[in-house]
Amino acid sequence: MAGALRGGRDEVAAYLALAQVPGIGAARLRTLVAAFEGAGAAVHAPAGAIAALPGFSRAAAGAIRAVSPGTGHEILNQLDRLGAAVLLPDDPGFPPLLSEIPEPPALLYVWGDVAWLTRPAVGIVGSRDHTPYGADAARLLAAGVARAGVVVASGMARGIDAIAHAAALDTGGPSVGVLGNGFGVIYPAANRTLYERMVASGCLVSELPPGERPHAGAFPRRNRLISGLAGVTVVVEAAPGSGALITSDCALDQGRVVLAVPGPITSPTSLGCNRLIQQGAKPALAVADILEELGLPAAADPGPPARGATLQRSRPPDLNGLQRSLWDALVAEPRHVDVLVAAAGGETGAVLTALTELEMRGLVRQQPGMVFGLA
Repeated sequence: MAGALRGGRDEVAAYLALAQVPGIGAARLRTLVAAFEGAGAAVHAPAGAIAALPGFSRAAAGAIRAVSPGTGHEILNQLDRLGAAVLLPDDPGFPPLLSEIPEPPALLYVWGDVAWLTRPAVGIVGSRDHTPYGADAARLLAAGVARAGVVVASGMARGIDAIAHAAALDTGGPSVGVLGNGFGVIYPAANRTLYERMVASGCLVSELPPGERPHAGAFPRRNRLISGLAGVTVVVEAAPGSGALITSDCALDQGRVVLAVPGPITSPTSLGCNRLIQQGAKPALAVADILEELGLPAAADPGPPARGATLQRSRPPDLNGLQRSLWDALVAEPRHVDVLVAAAGGETGAVLTALTELEMRGLVRQQPGMVFGLA
């Protein structure tokens, strides 16, 4: 799928090349293509005619005249090699909710099942340095809405983002990951397996061309797409100034609903959520609260676990033998590393390496005294 511009692949390549001009944006790109009745014609338009358009300077016209359609063809070739695609705003599969936000994307690179992009979605975001409570809340809410057929959208970061994506996929439900980098780059590196699962069963999207590394400015722009894809954004845990709160601000700017998971007043990672609630955000106490805001029935929602109950965890299917043994040993309660070495029947060094790998994936958390528990 490569957009619906007239002229086929050459026209799409020209559009992609124009989209690489720094600062052009969706609105000016739309003006440019409309003025010359096509991206291919715009690439070859006289500089004076481009500069005469509203919002275009002579410097911008010069940058556009320097564009080579070959840049767009190389992007298309990279997408072909990956098995990915690009959606343009006039494509029938372009997410309708994204067309409504104040700064809509000029295009979306997509990798996976693009059908998920037009389904009802909830954004679930939160802290990278989450608490066990935050992890449990994210799993409960993400799994619940996924079982109801709602897409879980998040930012593919470590922590709450990764937990929400994995919980949706573990139920066999849909998930969309919004990247702050281009396809072919794994960031963070610990999420490699999650990337593979998302391509196989969910969908990855990005505004950035294949191979582009992440940079600081890409993540706030990514956040507006997370909230833009979703009718509701849920903040699970967020310290003041966190990216999750930037996403909630984007949602409010877009006229979307924001819910927040309340937390202990002593927890720094719950301070942002508690303040959102104080300012009028609806508390997210159960899956039903989210489904209600989406206008969906919540009869099948079991609600929060009973007091004292433990949230059932399914073991990730991609763990190796030693990792599976450690996971099984930690399901009931946290354990000291010496107990884990004995339970796994492995060398101490190998067990510590496996625990570090699980910790990097956000599955295990180390507690004081070399005690480890599921995150």
